[in-house]
Formats: sequence, C-alpha cells, structure tokens
Amino acid sequence: MTADGDKPTNILSSFRIGSVPYLNSVPLTCGLENQVIFAPPSQLASMLENETLDAALVSVTEALLHPGYAILDDVAVACDGPVISVFLATKVPLKSIEVVHCDPASLTSINLLKILLKAKGVQPQWHPLSSYEESFEKDAVLLIGDPAIAFIQADHTHRIWDLGAAWKELTGLPFVFAVWAIRQGYEDPALLSSLMSAKLKGIAQLPALIKRESRFDPVFRKEYLGKTIQYDLGEREKTAIHCFMEKLAGGLDQKVYPPRFVYHEIPKK
Repeated sequence: MTADGDKPTNILSSFRIGSVPYLNSVPLTCGLENQVIFAPPSQLASMLENETLDAALVSVTEALLHPGYAILDDVAVACDGPVISVFLATKVPLKSIEVVHCDPASLTSINLLKILLKAKGVQPQWHPLSSYEESFEKDAVLLIGDPAIAFIQADHTHRIWDLGAAWKELTGLPFVFAVWAIRQGYEDPALLSSLMSAKLKGIAQLPALIKRESRFDPVFRKEYLGKTIQYDLGEREKTAIHCFMEKLAGGLDQKVYPPRFVYHEIPKK
C-alpha cells in the first residue's frame, strides 16, 4: 500500500528507479515506495553509470560529471541555510584540522566540504570512515543523512559545522544536494510524470508522511521535513548548481559538464 492507502500503480514497471533511504527523500518517492530500489548515494551512482538503473536520486555532482544524464526540473533535495543532516563534526578548530574522516556515501558532500575548507585556507588529508561508531572518536568527521541526524542527537563532544549554513554564508545561495538523474534515452514522459507526481503527492501529504515515519521524534521530523529540507529546483537553486559547478571544476581531475534539465508539466485535473 502507498502512504495514502491506495494500491500502487505499476506505471514504472518498464523502468529501473533508485533512491536514497534517508528521511530527507521520503516525500520524493511518495506512492512509489514499492517500485523503487533504495541504496546509498554512491551505490546508486554506480548502478546508474553501469546502466542497471534508468533514473536515480543521486548526488548533484554525479549529474555534473556525466553529460549523458538529464536532471528532472523542479525536483531536488536542497536547503537554504542550515541542512542539519550534512555537517563536519570537529574536536579541534577548523584551521587545525589535518585529517577529515568522511562517509564516502555522497560525492557532493565531500566536494562541498573541500570547497568550504579551501575558502578558509584549510586543505586536509581525506580518509574514509570505517564505521559510524568511529565518528565519535575522530577529531574531524563528515557525516550525512540519517547517521548524521543520529550523531547530532547523541551524546558527543564535537563542534558541528553545518555545510548548508556554511555554503549560504559563502555564496548567499541555497544548496542542492541531490537530483533525479535520468539516463540518456530514458526521458520518457511516463517516467518523468511519475517522479513529478510523487513529489507533488509527497508535499501535499507531508503531515501524513511525518506521522507515518518512525525515525527520530515527531517534533524533529516536522521541522526537518516541513521547513529545513527544500524540494523545489527553481532559478535560485539552478544558480546555486552553476556556482557549485564553477567551484567544483577547479578542484577535480574530471571534466564537469553544464547541467541539462528536462521539464515535465503535470496536467491540471
């Protein structure tokens, strides 16, 4: 059954769709939960690149590294200021950081942190984080998604540097963390319509989704899903993507490509 009690349609049976299992993406798969493969961002990126998925909610960096991907317009996981679930946790001042242990799940979060630290004259070494439990011991650790929320609500001794807030301070812009990336040749109206409709349904039914979820407490869910996370991909968000792309291009060995947006309007009933 879907979030509103209806039987799920089989409109996506011809397509292979992937999404992240994090709380912040719940509204974007509303009604499609039984037709979507849920996996960490890095795994979704590999599946999309290996052509075992046709569309996936992936790190925006992945869409900028692959000219064959189209980005579904007007849908994103974004923030305009603090994001809460993507941050650097430190036991030492930023200027004293020598090594950052990072959750390798999201390429965008890693690159965003590199940009933000470079702006402060800090260029540390980067080591993968072996396990979530290790994060409490490290002097500097990058966490994302639900594990980040669990960390911030746990008993810890770190300072928290919210990357959404830091980006807003640096650029004055929102930040786009994830987008629906569609492989070339799969920009089918049925697929685009299903993904757009899921977002619209998720936003319309947000109070019910918040109530249905069991992760974290209800007050947090209401604030996080209802105010902190933004789901639109408008002109300010596109400007932010281009700004990120320009900063990204200077620090990567790979070529970065301008985003290609595909728009699908849902007919009014």
